[in-house]
Amino acid sequence: MKITGKELRQKWLDFYKARGHADIGAVSLIGDGATGVMFNVAGMQPLMPYLLGKQHPAGKRLCNVQGCMRTVDIDSVGDASHFTFFEMMGNWSLGDYFKKEKTAWTFELLTRVFGLDKDKLCTTVFEGNASAPRDSETAELLIGLGIRPEHVFFLPKSDNWWELEGTVGTPCGPDNEWFYPLDADKKDPVFPDDYVEIGNDVYMQYKKTADGYEPLASKNVDTGFGFDRMLLFLNGLDDAYLTDLFTGVLKKLEELSGKKYADGGEAQRAMRIIADHTRTTVMLIGDVQGILPSNVGAGYILRRIMRRAIRYCRQLGVSSDAMCEAAKIYIREVYNEAYPLLAEKEEYILGEIKKEAERFEATLATGMKEFDKCIAGIARKNEFMKKQDPAYIEETVIGGKQAFRLYDTYGFPLELTEELAAEKGLSVDREGFEAAFKEHQEKSRVIPKGEAKGGLESHSEMATKYHTATHLLNAALKRVLSPDCNQKGSNINDERMRFDFNFERAMTPEEVKAVEDLVNEKIREDIPVVFREMSLEEARAEQFVGVFDSKYGEVVKTYSIGDFSKEMCGGPHVERTGVLGHFRIVKEQSSSAGIRRIKAVLE
Repeated sequence: MKITGKELRQKWLDFYKARGHADIGAVSLIGDGATGVMFNVAGMQPLMPYLLGKQHPAGKRLCNVQGCMRTVDIDSVGDASHFTFFEMMGNWSLGDYFKKEKTAWTFELLTRVFGLDKDKLCTTVFEGNASAPRDSETAELLIGLGIRPEHVFFLPKSDNWWELEGTVGTPCGPDNEWFYPLDADKKDPVFPDDYVEIGNDVYMQYKKTADGYEPLASKNVDTGFGFDRMLLFLNGLDDAYLTDLFTGVLKKLEELSGKKYADGGEAQRAMRIIADHTRTTVMLIGDVQGILPSNVGAGYILRRIMRRAIRYCRQLGVSSDAMCEAAKIYIREVYNEAYPLLAEKEEYILGEIKKEAERFEATLATGMKEFDKCIAGIARKNEFMKKQDPAYIEETVIGGKQAFRLYDTYGFPLELTEELAAEKGLSVDREGFEAAFKEHQEKSRVIPKGEAKGGLESHSEMATKYHTATHLLNAALKRVLSPDCNQKGSNINDERMRFDFNFERAMTPEEVKAVEDLVNEKIREDIPVVFREMSLEEARAEQFVGVFDSKYGEVVKTYSIGDFSKEMCGGPHVERTGVLGHFRIVKEQSSSAGIRRIKAVLE
């Protein structure tokens, strides 16, 4: 049976709506905090309050197709079956129908609507233990419907029981899982080797107590079937990226790269990663509670996914614009009906993808050079030591301090360094990284008296970046607002910069954006920061800016950033502007009469 994603979605919803279920639609991908997880990782998760007894406003019979997200196996994305974003087809009975109706409906849906062979269906049920009896009722119902008796398997609690671990007073019960052979044309498939799970029905008929379980007065049914996996089965495929959810995107990537998905290899893996991660990016930014890439929480997960996709764009030989092209296909063609909010937010989604790509491209080029130097250093050491001692065991670990330098100076998340290392057959000293990170934090907190210069609280790599950024900001303010704007003070730590300057009024939003854009333009140009020592008289003649003339001696240190910024300064600076990342003004406010204050971050 050949079926599109839109057809499958509609068949599921129509089937259950015809049986009195209300389509409650999909809720946010972002967890509400009630179940302690960052994202909704299962279709039933948003319904937990109602499964625990709260009355649902739509009634006792519910159905939907719910978006979910899991990142625990992100490193597996790139094979034929793993995703970060996926959907679950669900339906629920909240104290209404139970096993008789549900087993019959699932069997009917799978065999009559989806056309699966009943003789190849296998199911598993709870075998029972000292706390709860064997689920013979479900087994008898399944056999009565036409499931072959030898295809009904009794399995232990670890396989066929659902409950919230560590809780008391919550509903729980036996789980009936459904399986179908991956190769439906195989004459005599053997369970479980040739089979894969396609969905399950959970029968919440007990309440968990401190001593075990007791029967519930109001019993619930919770059904979950994988949308992406079902689409794979119904189209007779063994590669989940060949369903119509992805084929349009893969075709676009083929056009952009000149490579063929069907040829396999690294190009195929890269296309899968770009396709999956872009879909997840669209769904998270376009969510009703949409998030943006950042360095904390859910935003950090999004940034990691986006930057992984951007890196694989480079590997595929296409620009990061490929993400925007793929995003358009998801928004306009694949999910335009199921998630109409995406179309409303299209311009916003594409803009944020582009911004993050620009941020990462600025750091990735220089960071990759540093990573390659690190790898080359390990190779040279191994070659040298082998010549000295043929029995020498080669080094295969990137040191923690090296990994921390990539993180602190070049913006490489530890996970990215680990992934790059794995591709070279190496690992990363994670404990050493954590130790270097802790040492860095402690040094940043404790500064010897008189050492802090230029408003810096430390001379760390990050503080050095922020200090250099003040030069760009100072020059940008002179160009956007007035040549008479001058720095009146600053305060810098590893998390942000604060910059005071003379100006008589609040900046307009347009002026703030213009300053941001100009600073980021100079960062993208990757301009060398040139140091020279000269006399104070020479520095003034060459129009170097001095913030407080009285603090300079006869010989001064000067730093120039092309023709854009020329300052006398005694603080630490980066070698090139490209390592700064992306500059963002967080706040513009009054500091005192005639003095404005800007707070900004580097991302």
